[in-house]
Amino acid sequence: MAPIVPWRVTLRRIGISSYFVLAGLAGAHETTELSAVEIRARAGNLEGLATAGSEGVVSGQRLEAVPLLRPGEALEMVPGLIVTQHAGDGKANQYFLRGFNLDHGTDFATWVAGVPVNMPTHAHGQGYTDLNFLIPELVDRIRYRKGPYYADEGDFSSVGVARIDYRRYLDGTLAQLTAGRNGYARALLAGSPDAGPGHLLYALEFFHNDGPWEVPENYRKLNGVLRYSQGSAEDGFALTGMAYRGQWTSTDQVARRAIDGGRVGRYGTLDDSTGGDAFRYSLAAEWARRGDNSQSRASAWWLRSGLDLWSNFQYCLNDYAATGTCATGDQFKQGERRQAGGFSLAHTLFDRWGEFEVANAFGVDARVDRIDPVTLDNTQRRITWNTVRADAVTQRSVSLWAQNETRWTDWFRSQLGLRGDAYDFTVDASLPANSGKASDHVVTPKLALIFGPWQRTELYANYGQGFHSNDARGTTIRVDPADGVTPVSRVSPLVRTTGYEIGLRSEPLAGWKTTLAVWQLNLDSELLFVGDAGTTEPSRPSRRCGAEWTNTWVANAWLAFDADLAWSHARFSESAPEGDYIPGAIVATANLGVTVDNLGPWFGALRLRYFGPRPLVEDNSVRSQSSALTNLRIGYKFTPKVRLALDVYNLFNRQANDIEYWYQSQLPGEAAPAFDRHIHPTEPRSARLTLAYRF
Repeated sequence: MAPIVPWRVTLRRIGISSYFVLAGLAGAHETTELSAVEIRARAGNLEGLATAGSEGVVSGQRLEAVPLLRPGEALEMVPGLIVTQHAGDGKANQYFLRGFNLDHGTDFATWVAGVPVNMPTHAHGQGYTDLNFLIPELVDRIRYRKGPYYADEGDFSSVGVARIDYRRYLDGTLAQLTAGRNGYARALLAGSPDAGPGHLLYALEFFHNDGPWEVPENYRKLNGVLRYSQGSAEDGFALTGMAYRGQWTSTDQVARRAIDGGRVGRYGTLDDSTGGDAFRYSLAAEWARRGDNSQSRASAWWLRSGLDLWSNFQYCLNDYAATGTCATGDQFKQGERRQAGGFSLAHTLFDRWGEFEVANAFGVDARVDRIDPVTLDNTQRRITWNTVRADAVTQRSVSLWAQNETRWTDWFRSQLGLRGDAYDFTVDASLPANSGKASDHVVTPKLALIFGPWQRTELYANYGQGFHSNDARGTTIRVDPADGVTPVSRVSPLVRTTGYEIGLRSEPLAGWKTTLAVWQLNLDSELLFVGDAGTTEPSRPSRRCGAEWTNTWVANAWLAFDADLAWSHARFSESAPEGDYIPGAIVATANLGVTVDNLGPWFGALRLRYFGPRPLVEDNSVRSQSSALTNLRIGYKFTPKVRLALDVYNLFNRQANDIEYWYQSQLPGEAAPAFDRHIHPTEPRSARLTLAYRF
């Protein structure tokens, strides 16, 4: 059990927040000497460091111990967060947290190795977060926060943020091969040789998977990382390059009536030409310097990415309405090419104001995105026959923030922050009426009160305002791009959020760590740019509240248990005849696990994930099913350098759905459109065998 960190030491290490200490809790020199069970115990020990009950750290060792069906499921280590998929695995995942259907990333900010993942003004969805380039074996730690309580977090972070840090070096060279059913094959080579005074980290991943689908997914990707670093995350620098390319055929969600009527099988498709092609290349530089009474950080990044995504969710509805036939169908393509860059600077000064120890921090962030073109096309079997809109967008933002942390007594400290963000949008649309410029700014205060620790227990009270940006095209739109006539309302460029939270962090018994958070989050509007139609979809203000309870119990040196339970209540705060429920708002989740490590040569994990039912329409008359899926890992270490692991997904072969929607569609040959449940099934039981060798 780690000792309580004295305030003076804590202050000098964390400065404005727990940011710097979180980066060091799972440092490479320390974690390589500990088992996954030991790391599980240490990572939750944030007494004297955290500023909210809902922030924490997931170590790379903990992540390494659990079976992951997809790379994006690494985020399921964030308590309460659910990761699913409604189309091909090359597409960004669907995320759920705190009563939000986060779509593909809106309101949850994600960073990997110093580069933001969320894509504003994206062809498919605002804040699009594609984590298919993530290599889990390289993850050093995931630092997560929830709520708009942190001055150094900006766009998309109102519900939460995860900063995924890659390792600076590995112990030896890792060669790993994985094989499974349905054409699954993965090869990974990674190492970190010494390079002068620093380390050169490299990784190369080859991947292929067909999945259980009647039309093989044929998802293939090539993924690489090259990093040079010196020193540590607190006092050193790192230069990182990442490159990813993926191509796939997609089985999108299917109307339930098509499955029940025998038109397609459960794993079938109504359009065998949907799918996508994506690439992402990035460079990042991170620098940190720790002084006697200060901590400085700087980072800069550049990104080039692209996506061509072919989808068909309504089959023939629009074609029948326009032509009376289903000659071309409703397939459409969303495409974009993007270059983006940004930087961050932060400086913390540790001082005394009279009898009080303080940390004053200041920072600036900036980002520019140039998306040219960003398009929406009507297609048939991936051949474009009509362009709905083709735009060029430039989006700029700059942010200034300041934060003060003061220790008032031995049992009370406070954190007060203020952040200002300014945005500028320029849209050059194919339809001149939708071209234009827009700008907006928002100032958001933050406050945290921390009491304790008493008897290994801390209490937290948090308040904060945040925001998320809207798609730039929605800020200048005037008419529906489909017909060029129908008026469309513009949206506010920035949407304010307001959050409240009361939390607790404690170790009531030796080996048992527990956190509890009760929260509320209000949104001024749930306005959304609908990439599938090229228009904005206005919605009402909303209010969500809930509770999260996270537990870890280390029973002994080789056995640990964890349980993450979350509940939320989501409603529109303004009543309307159609109802006040928010479609897709998650109500209850659970993530339960058992981890075994160093039981002789054996290791393994068993995990149960519960994904609760959700309203699919505003009056709650249609609800999704719940699901409870179990994954298993059993491993054996032949030598310290050679290990074999068997992962079994959906162990009990449950017939559940990854995602469900309720909307109108029309199948080929149907006389009229119909509202129906549209589902994307979870994958049936499957197994993968991994052989890893370190040399």
